[in-house]
Amino acid sequence: MIAIVDYGMGNVASVKTAFLRLGYEVEITDSVERLEEASHIILPGVGSFQAAVEEINQRNLAEPLKKLAKQKPFLGICLGMQLLFEKGYENGISDGLGLIPGDVNVIETEYILPHIGWNQLQIENNNQPFQVFQDKHVYFVHTFQARTEQKYLVATADYGTTVPAIVQNGHVYGMQFHPEKSGEVGVDLLKVFMEQTTSVRGLEA
Repeated sequence: MIAIVDYGMGNVASVKTAFLRLGYEVEITDSVERLEEASHIILPGVGSFQAAVEEINQRNLAEPLKKLAKQKPFLGICLGMQLLFEKGYENGISDGLGLIPGDVNVIETEYILPHIGWNQLQIENNNQPFQVFQDKHVYFVHTFQARTEQKYLVATADYGTTVPAIVQNGHVYGMQFHPEKSGEVGVDLLKVFMEQTTSVRGLEA
């Protein structure tokens, strides 16, 4: 069972539909017990970093999510990806989940913000499972970006600067774009995430 974390700031219905298309059992929940029973955790998000941290803390989900991310595959989507990092600088300084080293700050670009629309993926570090997505277009909506080491980058996009698009630290992944809004490419990306993590971890969906 795939658990989508419901903390009041995620595009949860669309994300659920995308995984249902792949044939998985999916549940939207903020129950720690149900999250513990899941094989994979999905953390979506739309809005500001600070507000998301406050909502997660109000639901007493921060520590359980950190613990669960050490035990099973974990995917952050859009704002959910940004929350994987140590700190965010939107409307002040907020602590993220600290699952990937780095922080989140405004995109430093001469292009118009927010970054909205389709952009091409550039696969980094010769990441073979994702190599088939080189130059494929996915849909972005964001003003802030992650800042992290090269070794955590699976894919980037060019928006007048290099923007991390897919990140990975072990079985913790993040996608800055919206795979659930990126057509067949987005669904295929979720499929690869599931195949890689299920295979590596020996888990059943």
